[in-house]
Amino acid sequence: MTYSESDPGENKTIYAGFILVEFSYLHEIHILLFLLLLVVYLLTLMGNLLVILLIMLNSTLHSPMYFFLVNLSFLDICFTTSVVPHLLVQLLVNEKTISIEGCMAQMYVYSIMGFTEQCLLTAMSYDRYVAICCPLHYTTIMSGRTCARLAGASWIICISLAIAHTTWLFSLPFCGSHRIQHFFCDIAPVMKMVCTDTTNIRIVGFILTGLFVMSPFLFILLSYVCIISTILKLPSAEGRRKAFSTCSSHLMVVTLFYGMALFTYLVPKSESTIESDQMISLMNTIVAPMLNPMIYTLRNKEVKGALRKTVVRSIFVHNQRN
Repeated sequence: MTYSESDPGENKTIYAGFILVEFSYLHEIHILLFLLLLVVYLLTLMGNLLVILLIMLNSTLHSPMYFFLVNLSFLDICFTTSVVPHLLVQLLVNEKTISIEGCMAQMYVYSIMGFTEQCLLTAMSYDRYVAICCPLHYTTIMSGRTCARLAGASWIICISLAIAHTTWLFSLPFCGSHRIQHFFCDIAPVMKMVCTDTTNIRIVGFILTGLFVMSPFLFILLSYVCIISTILKLPSAEGRRKAFSTCSSHLMVVTLFYGMALFTYLVPKSESTIESDQMISLMNTIVAPMLNPMIYTLRNKEVKGALRKTVVRSIFVHNQRN
């Protein structure tokens, strides 16, 4: 199945699917952009894989906080991989198209990871709340079974809702030029091409946003109000410093995630442009997943200690073999 699209001076026939209108204003530096994004993507993969391996190989990191961190690192890998490889290919080819099936798959993964990340960040904030506000009951409350249930529920619920919402969107008829004013299949630009009334699906999307953006944000905010209140009541400055250091990495990741999200939603539509929307999405999908493992390794003494031990152990084993 094909459809025709007319440009000034020429006619083109493109296979059924969508045309991605990405970074056309940066056409002169597409190769430079390709190299930059490739480096960032490789750093993201290596950083998150390093965090996962360190936690798996060091028994001192086998605790609830690092269990959730493994989930978060795996999620960041999937999140950025759902967008960047295809974007890199598109930067090198002339016809920047994506099949309907490919677009649907990309939106599935992107939506699942976006919803699940917020649930995992919420679970991690609950873990920090219990560790600081209820330390005597921490091992009982945050048992291995509890952690598995929290993570499992986050993945299962978010996967089910994301699949249902995306399937509903792609069951609607599309028309027009099939041009997506974005560098990947995000919900908002794809929905603009739907021919029928989208009121119902927009209402559902608004409800999902409330459930998986505002509700987790308010829960995290409430958790940190309790955490900071408890820390301030500690008698010694050293005790307050140590208590805060245990949640500083998570707090920075949360601030980064919701800071970008709030910036996205607070920009007035009248001032929003395709270029600004693409740059904001680029920060969310590529930069944030790269920074998360850096925050957890550079700000966390336990992770840095585990990294040193792993390096020393690897050098020792290598010398023994030689």
